Amino acid sequence: MSTEQFGPLPPRFIELKKEIAASHPDFEKRVTAAWADLLKALEASTAEIATQSSEIVPQVDFTELGTLSQSARDNIRRRGCVVIRNVVPDEEATAWKDDLKEYVKKNPVEGFPEEDKQFFQLYWTKSQIRARGHPNVLSASAWLNNFYHVKSGAKPDDVDLSTPLSYADRFRMRHPGNIWDRFPPHIDGGAIERWEDETFRQCFADILSGNWREHDPYDLVNRINARSSLYGRPNQATVFRTYQGWLALSEIAPSQGTLQVFPGVLLSNSYLILRPFFTLLSDDPTVLYDPTNWKYDISEPDFPGIYSFEGAFIGPRPNTKTHPNLQLEKTMVSIPKVSPGDMVFWHCDVIHAVEVEHTGAEDSSVMYIGAVPYTPANASYIARQKENFEKGIPPPDYPKWVGEAGFVGVGTPSDIDTPIGLKAMGFPVQASA
Repeated sequence: MSTEQFGPLPPRFIELKKEIAASHPDFEKRVTAAWADLLKALEASTAEIATQSSEIVPQVDFTELGTLSQSARDNIRRRGCVVIRNVVPDEEATAWKDDLKEYVKKNPVEGFPEEDKQFFQLYWTKSQIRARGHPNVLSASAWLNNFYHVKSGAKPDDVDLSTPLSYADRFRMRHPGNIWDRFPPHIDGGAIERWEDETFRQCFADILSGNWREHDPYDLVNRINARSSLYGRPNQATVFRTYQGWLALSEIAPSQGTLQVFPGVLLSNSYLILRPFFTLLSDDPTVLYDPTNWKYDISEPDFPGIYSFEGAFIGPRPNTKTHPNLQLEKTMVSIPKVSPGDMVFWHCDVIHAVEVEHTGAEDSSVMYIGAVPYTPANASYIARQKENFEKGIPPPDYPKWVGEAGFVGVGTPSDIDTPIGLKAMGFPVQASA
């Protein structure tokens, strides 16, 4: 999907901007002051990110999760991403990759590019099922879920951050030497919904009140009930994932088709949410961070980075033109080199992309496995997902096709061999004698 395929946003979004402005006292004054402060912070932070590049991404071993220092945890929170090494033994992850290669050889699989499939619309292979149900994978997910909290008050009784759920997603086995441009910088988990859905908007209330430094990307309140899909767009996750993630099935280094992230979730959230209320007067780079080069303006329906597409809305897709102060050409840093069994996670609001080029010599292979906590809405989705799993058809959030029922080597519930894995997929767990 290129931006040429997208249409303009409807005029009614002018009213949405006015509604947001009217719901906050002294909105123009407060956000104009906040914007000036934010631009100054971004100027310093983007320079730091560009200088440190991949080294700025936190890294920790799986065995250290329970004893990690507070400063190390705070750094993960600040950056919004982390590499967790040795979650699964190398040989186990490599065997999963070998099984996946056999599966795609033996079955009429869905994927792209059509002429040389490398990204697969497959969910129920034995390898994926075993990986999602692996105790270490689910333990890492629960650890990340617990980065979230309630900023004030008590955690809702029906939310359990220590009970991880399994959200079925796909895998890729990217070949070297090709060009991928389908995954430019973007954020998943809601497009215009971030502003249009009132509950989702409340996740960013401090930003919209002009207090962007008080924004907490890890505040659980409102997140658990935010509607990330108002328009039924396929491939739009309707669950609350604290972190998106993948499990490496091969060695992957920078420039080998790996993930890229903007490692500063507070800053990117604040800039993204406030950006629709300001117009850039001059694109002269020497005045880019000068607040007087920006004008408060809610007279147009545009929400930069959000695009209309086939009755729904795509994005956010920030780029150097729509969000120049992020300096994405310098600040989208590649994840450090990983080995089979390592996992990479990024906060649900983090801007991320996939490297356009893969200059390595071997396949760049990962299974997508995010961190999902127990909430009533998430549990409801998992129950529907379980039904689809038993039928061998795609999970509810994904494009519909005939599915994997009858495929050679397709997974079944018997491939979930741990109680925690069964519970995460919504199956009953037998009480021990």
